[in-house]
Amino acid sequence: MQLLKTKAKRFFFSLRKKIIIGYGMALVLTLFVIVWAVMNLYTLGKASDAVLRENYNSILAAGNMLAALNQQESAALLLILGEEDIAISMFRKAEGEFFEWLGRAKDNVTIAGEETVVNTVDIKYSDFLLSLSRLQILHAESSPTADSFYVNTVAPALDSARAAIIRLRELNQETMFQASATARKVATRAEISTILIGLAAVLLGIGFSTMLANLISRPIQNFLDATRRISEGDYNARITVKSRDELGHLAGEFNAMISKVQYYHEMNIGNLLAEKNKSEAIIQSIDDGLLFLDSQYRIINMNPAAARMLDTQITLTEGKHFLEVLHNDELFKSIKDASETGNAVTPEHGQNVLTIERDENRFYYEYAISPVTANSEVAVGVLLLLRDVTRLKEVDMLKSQFVMTASHELRTPIASALMSVDLLVENAMDRLTEKESQLLKATQEDMHRLRALVNDLLELSKIESGKIEMVFEETSLQQLVEKSVILLKRLADELKIDLSYDIPESIPPIKMDPNKVAWVLTNLVSNAFRYTDPGGFIKIFAEHFGAQVHLSVQDNGTGIPYEYQSRIFDKFVQVKSTRENGGSGLGLAICKEIVRAHGGTIWVDSVPGEGSTFTFTLPIAVS
Repeated sequence: MQLLKTKAKRFFFSLRKKIIIGYGMALVLTLFVIVWAVMNLYTLGKASDAVLRENYNSILAAGNMLAALNQQESAALLLILGEEDIAISMFRKAEGEFFEWLGRAKDNVTIAGEETVVNTVDIKYSDFLLSLSRLQILHAESSPTADSFYVNTVAPALDSARAAIIRLRELNQETMFQASATARKVATRAEISTILIGLAAVLLGIGFSTMLANLISRPIQNFLDATRRISEGDYNARITVKSRDELGHLAGEFNAMISKVQYYHEMNIGNLLAEKNKSEAIIQSIDDGLLFLDSQYRIINMNPAAARMLDTQITLTEGKHFLEVLHNDELFKSIKDASETGNAVTPEHGQNVLTIERDENRFYYEYAISPVTANSEVAVGVLLLLRDVTRLKEVDMLKSQFVMTASHELRTPIASALMSVDLLVENAMDRLTEKESQLLKATQEDMHRLRALVNDLLELSKIESGKIEMVFEETSLQQLVEKSVILLKRLADELKIDLSYDIPESIPPIKMDPNKVAWVLTNLVSNAFRYTDPGGFIKIFAEHFGAQVHLSVQDNGTGIPYEYQSRIFDKFVQVKSTRENGGSGLGLAICKEIVRAHGGTIWVDSVPGEGSTFTFTLPIAVS
């Protein structure tokens, strides 16, 4: 007795300790996220200042254009004074400088309205050139109207061009001052709000973890006490139900089970009958739906949960054919396959969900199908298990929408920060110390990886939510593979890897989105590059099977460990490699969703140390 109590106390302490440790790790991660967010917000504030340098480039271009324009004005005056050779030489040189800086101004359009101003400068300068050409003709003809033409036409055109350039300079100066002030305010507010929210989350997490530990450990202690009393023969032991959560339901079912055990124990009924009735009670009380079908696919029994899910009554469904109760041909086909083959049907994850619309609401039930066999291998019936995953489905959709929104909102600031870092790497590396240069290069690489991760998240979220646009057309698979290999051939040569393809001319046209399929193919080949050593090979080949074409990418690299092969297409799964991956772990997940959108499947065959073969299917075009 004392030993049982000691073990119970140890178990109680161990479970509570694990819960607290688990939430403690979550709090540590939360603190890390807060520090990370503050650091990034601080970096964002500094990067915003770097963006203003683009306005400085436009201001510099405007200043040089004004200088060139002044030189051309001097050349025009020299022309009137008769120094034609000097004037023409000076004008041509200044004209070249003007167009050079005008081109830089056009390439550096970064703010609203700047493009219009630059176009105005171009137009006004063109008008000035036309008037100056006319002045040159009048001067060559020794026309007496040359001086008046300069005053009435050339000078006003020159002033108009100069005014447009000054407007360009003023516009960038105003934007520079406004952007700098706004960026500093936003960065300061973001840092303060992040710190406050993070601290609040930490305090709430500590309180929640302590409360949850008590809520879970107290009922478990009651279960231990009741179990100990029952093991000693006290069938009057009961658990007090004080909550309506899962533990409360479990306590209620536990009490019901003990009541039945006590009843049959007092009636001295045989163990077989007691076990049979206990099993039926458990089946009737579980929250998952259960349907039992005979060999003719008639419903012979179902539990209340299944009746509730199908919005029917148990007495009204007994003896009816499955399709009379639930009109779903795809699910019935799976049930029929399980009955005929005697094997459980396990659809691909995400494909085994039954959708039912009722009262303008949509409910999702994950199903599993198992044949019921007797002594022989022939199935005498089928068991259909339904599990309500409506809440999980809704949470998953909300998660996808959140990821899509967050990724979309992050693209612009990341692009701005990356552009600033690239500009620093390009123009400021020679003025930095070696350590500063290394830090800047590391920042540039991290920003590129971050942009790739955000783009992959946005692409995956669009595909999962069905918002990505798929443009299907009849496409030659041989031409698509050839174009993809041409783009990848240079990298293959640098890595000293033999990249080849073999697409038979007999392969019919494919009904697909060529851009999306090319992305899948490129991603698979790029992954093969990472895990194939120099001197290895990567081969792309296709085979025609009925209404589908199998397109494969084979390599003789390091292969994929067996423990990774079952989840290689899941999000954020990366196989360790001797090389730096630099990926986000989303590439194969996106490939899977794109192939699924084409109505195909994708899989991998791999032997560690011998290489891998990724294969996906595409439908042929129906003529």
